[in-house]
Order: sequence, then C-alpha cells, then structure tokens
Amino acid sequence: MTQSPQRFLPLDVLRGMTVCFMIIVNTGGTGGTYWPLDHAAWHGWTPTDLVFPSFLFAVGNAMSFSMRKYEQLGNSAVLGKIFKRTLIIFLLGFLMYWFPFVHLTDHGYELRPFDHTRILGVLQRIALCYCIASLLIHYCSKKVVWGISALFLLGYWLVMWQFGIPGQQYTMTGNAGILLDKLVMGENHMYHGEGLAFDPEGILSTIPAVVNVVAGYYTGLFVQQQGRTKQGIQRMILAGIVCFALAYAWNTVFPINKKLWTSSYVLLTVGIDLLLLALLIFVIDIAGFTKGTGFFTVFGKNPLFLYLLSEILAILFYFFQVGNVSLYQWINDTVFQALSPGKFGSLLFSLAFMLTCWLVGFILDKRKIYVRV
Repeated sequence: MTQSPQRFLPLDVLRGMTVCFMIIVNTGGTGGTYWPLDHAAWHGWTPTDLVFPSFLFAVGNAMSFSMRKYEQLGNSAVLGKIFKRTLIIFLLGFLMYWFPFVHLTDHGYELRPFDHTRILGVLQRIALCYCIASLLIHYCSKKVVWGISALFLLGYWLVMWQFGIPGQQYTMTGNAGILLDKLVMGENHMYHGEGLAFDPEGILSTIPAVVNVVAGYYTGLFVQQQGRTKQGIQRMILAGIVCFALAYAWNTVFPINKKLWTSSYVLLTVGIDLLLLALLIFVIDIAGFTKGTGFFTVFGKNPLFLYLLSEILAILFYFFQVGNVSLYQWINDTVFQALSPGKFGSLLFSLAFMLTCWLVGFILDKRKIYVRV
C-alpha cells in the first residue's frame, strides 16, 4: 500500500469508468438484464463488450508513465519487476476462481479440487498481456513493436482460419482457440459459463489482446507529448475513426467477436478507446470541466483492488445460503425485485453492489491508501 504518484486525471477517469461499468455488468440481478449490460451472444458487440479491452488499454496508458523508471534500471531488475507483477496478478486471478476453496455437497462442505479450478481468466489475461507488452516495449524499438503487433493480429487470423475445424473456424466449438485450450489445459480447467468448456480468456486469444495494451501505451506517450492540445485531440480522433473503419472492413471476413477476441474486435475497441480518451481530455483538460470526475477517480486509483473486491464479494454472496437459495439471490428477490420487479430491479442491485465497492475505494482514497502490485 502506497501513496498515489502524480495522477493524470483523464486516465484515472477512463480507468475508473471501466472498473465501475465492469462491476455493474458482472453483478446482474435475478430479474433479467437490459441489452447494453449484457455481452453479445456471439458475433457483434454491445457496450459491455468494450469494458475489458478498455481496461487493457488503460493498463497500457498507465505503463507509459510507470515504465520511464525502467530506463534507469539494469536488465535483471527490469525483468524482476515485470515477472513479479505478472506472477502476482496471475496468482490473484487463479486464487479468485478457486476461492472460497470449499463447496457444499450432499455430505457437507468439502475442499474444491484443484483439478477442477479454472486456470485462465480476466486477471490472468491482464497479467499475461502486461508481461508480453512490457517486454516488447522495453526491449524493442517502436517500429518493431508495431510490426509485431500487426503480426499478432494477422497471424491470429491465419491460425484461426487454418487450424479451426473446416467450416466452423469462427464458431464456439470449432475454433482453434478451444482446441488448443482443451489440449493444453483440459476441459476441467476451462470456463463453463456457456454450458460447455470454452474459455473466452483462452491461450490463443490472449495474443491479439496484447495489442490493446500496446495501443494504450503509445497513446499514453502521445498524450504526454502533444495529446493535451486541440491538434493532438484531432489526431487521436482521426486515428480512432481509422481503426473503427478498418475494424468493420475486416469484420466482413473475420467477424467482430469479443469471446474470440478477433483482430477486428481489437481494432474496434482501440478505435473507440481513442475516441473516448480524446473526449475526456477535451472535456477535462481543454474545457476544464472536472465536476463529477471524483466519483470515477475513486475506482481509477485502486482499479485492480476494487475489481478483485467486487469479485470476492459476489463469490461470497453466492456461497452463503439463506434457506434454499444463495444470499445473492435472496437479496435480489426479497429487496430489489420486491422494490421493482424485472430488469430495473436487477439494475438497482447492480448499482447498489457497485456503490458498496465505491465506498470502500472512497475510504481508501481519503486515507491516501493505494494498493499496488
């Protein structure tokens, strides 16, 4: 736990908005979900599908500030810092999916077996993307990094087409990613939320996700140099529009798909993040309008901790029972569905859950406590 370093307000707001929305969409109630708060069923996208790549983009933004000090360090020190942070974040994600380490059976509580614990996930992808992007950025020139990033996107497209089941390359059951995950990890260590073993944060789709971090890093550098001017904002907007257009052109042959993290999806999300960050810089830095930003900066200053807190709380709410239902369902049904049945009651629960996490973040912020890994 450390005091906060010098802050970049638009970045804190972007990161805070991402974490805030991430908590809301991850804690839906029992009365259904409004479509913007749910993922696209398969191809296509909704606002919810922008949350995770936006967080990776914000990770890259933050790296553009934090990696300055690496230039003064020796090779072993740099590798030590990168690998240590990667390992901590990865293990936090793994332990989160294993938590609370026991489950209820007909014979009472028993230890949850390791051989049925999910290996990859959200924090694990953040860790791996951070690691790969950091190594590329520190050891390669800017041109080489962009070249490798392009290779990641094009190579991923080629691998998905060549190694998926013919005619089913972009389906949930026939894509190359699921085949690799089953081979390397096994079905018991994969996500089963879709009704079958399919991991949206799988091994293969982590490769194109690295580009979201790389784009965030170089955007952060650009912003520090000239992005906080009207001309800089115009260039960011132009770049965002170009990425958006390229995404939809690529979409005709490689569909935009969050669960596969397709290359067209990467371009789409980078484009939208560029536009959103440009808007925030204009409103906050150019126009000087900062009213309301404090709410989001609470999340933006402790993003990983508050995200992890939200997930642990949700897991505990599902774990503890009230009668024959989970505490999660009981609170939804007896309080929020009674207050407003249906989707609006579910939204109220999500907002209440998010505000609970915000309150913890607010207390930490007031005490100048910022959790770092």
